[in-house]
Amino acid sequence: MDNAQRIEQMQRLLAENLHPTKLNIIDESYLHAGHVGAKEGKGHFRVQITCERFTGLRLIQQHRLIYDSLGDMMQTDIHALAIEIS
Repeated sequence: MDNAQRIEQMQRLLAENLHPTKLNIIDESYLHAGHVGAKEGKGHFRVQITCERFTGLRLIQQHRLIYDSLGDMMQTDIHALAIEIS
């Protein structure tokens, strides 16, 4: 799977599971050329997200919801994930 397909899959999973009001996923893999994750073919991504489900949750709980929503992709397709919650 290439990074464009990964982004589509990530968008689908996050939309289905979290119903965000804002969701933007940026491929930052080019910033990590030569990095271990890049050599393994996994991607580096930045998720910008706004979601009502995050209200009242600590940051670690918000991140956990994102990781859980992405499921196996966190092991198979994503090497690094930067998260910006607004």
